[in-house]
Amino acid sequence: MKNLIFLVSLLFVLFACSSERAELPPPNIVWLVSEDNSPFLGCYGDEFASTPNLNKLAQIGVKFNNTFANAPVCAPSRSTIISGMYATSMGTQHMRSENPTPKFMKFFPCYLKKAGYYTTNRIKKDYNTTDQDSVWDNSDWWGWKDAFIGREKDQPFFMMYNTWMSHEGKIHPNTDDWEYFHGTMKDHGIDSTTYQKWWDEAKHDPELVPIPPYHPKTKEMKRDWARYYDCVELMDREIGVLIEKFKQDKLLENTIIFYFSDHGGVIARSKRFVFDSGLRVPMLLYVPEKYQHLVDYEMGSETDRVVSFVDLAPTVLRLAGIEIPDYCEGVAFTGEQTKAEKEYAFGFRGRMDERYDLVRTVRDKRFRYIRNYMPHRIYGGKVRYLWRAKSIQSWEAEFKKSTLDEKQSAFWQSKAVEELYDIRNDPHNVNNLADDPKYKEDLLRLRNVLQKHMKETRDLGFVPEAEMIRRYKGSTPYDFIRSDNFPFDRVMETANLATEGNNENLKFLIDRLSDEEPVVRYWAAMGCAILKEKAKSAAKDLINLLEDESPSVRIAATEALYNLGEKEKAINTLLEVINLPEMGKEETPSNIELYSNHFAITQALNVIDALNIDTEAIRKVVKRIADAERAGMRDYDKRIAEDLLLKFGM
Repeated sequence: MKNLIFLVSLLFVLFACSSERAELPPPNIVWLVSEDNSPFLGCYGDEFASTPNLNKLAQIGVKFNNTFANAPVCAPSRSTIISGMYATSMGTQHMRSENPTPKFMKFFPCYLKKAGYYTTNRIKKDYNTTDQDSVWDNSDWWGWKDAFIGREKDQPFFMMYNTWMSHEGKIHPNTDDWEYFHGTMKDHGIDSTTYQKWWDEAKHDPELVPIPPYHPKTKEMKRDWARYYDCVELMDREIGVLIEKFKQDKLLENTIIFYFSDHGGVIARSKRFVFDSGLRVPMLLYVPEKYQHLVDYEMGSETDRVVSFVDLAPTVLRLAGIEIPDYCEGVAFTGEQTKAEKEYAFGFRGRMDERYDLVRTVRDKRFRYIRNYMPHRIYGGKVRYLWRAKSIQSWEAEFKKSTLDEKQSAFWQSKAVEELYDIRNDPHNVNNLADDPKYKEDLLRLRNVLQKHMKETRDLGFVPEAEMIRRYKGSTPYDFIRSDNFPFDRVMETANLATEGNNENLKFLIDRLSDEEPVVRYWAAMGCAILKEKAKSAAKDLINLLEDESPSVRIAATEALYNLGEKEKAINTLLEVINLPEMGKEETPSNIELYSNHFAITQALNVIDALNIDTEAIRKVVKRIADAERAGMRDYDKRIAEDLLLKFGM
């Protein structure tokens, strides 16, 4: 009888709890998003960091130890965040591209808005594609007082709060760091005495700052590292202000809060690069008591679960009780549709502003595997915005003076085809184990996992940017690469063999130089460029490619031929490419031909720079490009042309 009474009582309690939960309103969901910072937080064990507010959030929430951006730079990273799809699936992998995304894909706040949520975003979008309507109710605000304009009483909300106090630009000379901090605190209603005190306290000693082993301890390097810790501290103050605002307005008990950075950073060899320093980010999750039944974690705990940014959109949708669209390539890592824990996080590097590269990576809980598809290019290709920092300028100067050790010099040298790092013993990714037989099993496993992922997602990075734009005309990159007549497997096979740098593959490459698909021909020519003088027997076929329909193929052939001594033919073809009709200041990407030409010219200028080509004819055209007017973010040819003029001494 007692057992029966107990069971009835238990069922009554469970029913009451279930009914109470069913009556709960949808939770508010907030993203607090900083920029460009790796886990430089006290709660992640960084003893040099001063981050009391985020430390406290970690104490009352969940700390994720294995969270990764899918791209190590803002716009491609945010493209994945807003869509729930890999940027490499959509053709948004290159920095500041403006290619259309598939028509079925909706930025995920659209689904929240349709379900009755108020959606609010602080200024920054940077989605690396054409913006969509009906995403945000409010996206043009700076301070707290304007964050909820137009929101109905008790309407659930989703907020994306972007802070750029920790952005890379804050360590540059003549930075706007004080203007940003002062303006933000003022608009949040913080009195000037308080925020001036916070500013004055954020001073880290350059002589005590920890420097990773790949950086030389120059005065400028130590100064930038210390200043960056200052910026992270001030970012933490800003996050603390926001959390306090939620408390004051009695919103915290109904609000799920995520904090994360949009990718790693920020000193050279972190942001823009696919090491852990560029892709691993901090992520904290706080869930108020009444909504803790929605998540799979205890507050005050930590987890080693592998999470990447492609998982963020589906996770938020499930927390809001919204079905996850079938096209999402990520999985919810908490909530009702949580799937089995993922083993791997994938990352990529494409064009970084004016510099081309192609790198893919996969990470599990212990290892990071990297595959370089342009191994003949150095890591440290000059990106103008990166070079504004005095730290990288001093690093380059020390390399030129031959004062660096092997680990510090590697950034200025060509890459290995494959890299493998044991994160447990090598958190800075400086000891490449790819050739160590003890790790062969892990190398093969991760190599195969990455290859499978690239094929499943139809990775658009394997189509040269100018060619991709030329081919998707009237459609989208996503649709183009999934068309029945595009031989993706043959492209991947060619790219893999071409970039091994193995002259035993030359016969295969020569055969592929006459393939019917331009992208296959491109990779075959690229393979010959990597082989340099070992590709001599391919010269005749490469010369034929100088008349190819695809500018990208012609450019790859010129590099191979220049290495084989056919310099005049190569230079003449490069001149033809950099003289293609170009985008003017008023042109837009809707002019597909000119938009494609822009990136073909940028690709050709990369080759001219890499091969140190300097003739009067080249100088004349380069100067014309450097002097031309371009619209912002459509000036990559102009940027590299201006750098070439400096190199030429003009």
